[in-house]
Amino acid sequence: MITAILIDDDHNLRNGMRAMLSLYAPEIEILGEAESVKTGIQLIEKTNPQIVFLDIMMNDGSGFDILEKLNTKYGKISSHIVFVTAHEKFAIKAFRFSALDFLLKPIDPEDLQTVIRKIKNITHLNNENKNIQLLLENITRKTDNFKKIALSTSDGIHLFEIKDIIRCESVDNYTKFYIKNHNKVIMISKTLKEYEELLSDHGFERIHQSHLINLNEMRSYIKKDGGFVIMSDHSQLPVSQRKRDRLQDLISRF
Repeated sequence: MITAILIDDDHNLRNGMRAMLSLYAPEIEILGEAESVKTGIQLIEKTNPQIVFLDIMMNDGSGFDILEKLNTKYGKISSHIVFVTAHEKFAIKAFRFSALDFLLKPIDPEDLQTVIRKIKNITHLNNENKNIQLLLENITRKTDNFKKIALSTSDGIHLFEIKDIIRCESVDNYTKFYIKNHNKVIMISKTLKEYEELLSDHGFERIHQSHLINLNEMRSYIKKDGGFVIMSDHSQLPVSQRKRDRLQDLISRF
């Protein structure tokens, strides 16, 4: 069994979540519920659950307040946090850059099962605090011009400066990250399209079905042989025909 608690100021939503977990994730044992920042902190301290299903907005504050207070008090948060939220664009973007799990209201059973499967695969890891720290940093700054990204792999959470990402490569439903001054390739179990959406406002461009590049790390664009770019790590990457005009237009603006 995996232990969990529910923190949400809406009694009906807590009941709905409890019912969904019973139906779609019977391996989850609910240790208790809380409806505020104050009672949420008390419940986490009392039960030390493996998972906290956490609402963002509550009557006396926010889920972020809970994390910040616990982090300040203990220096870490050992529970796996799953935010349950409405369509709050800034918060969702912050979650994605921090590699934190979230569920959108109304909760889709398939999304819930996907999150639970992921958690079951990483419950042996205890480095959740890295991406919570990053989330709190981004939320405090109140800007979506994020400087760092958290990448969650099978061996833990890794934080990188976005500017140090040279390129990303698609391999089936996985994405390989090539990082400056980092010898090891980082393999993430998410599609390249997801990272294209995250990084497109940070100087990254999809030049091919399989390649997303940091334009600041591009060293040359060669038009012969169908067109290819040379990156700062000396890799040569093809440019798809439909991306050539777009890439040349971007280069002309540098």
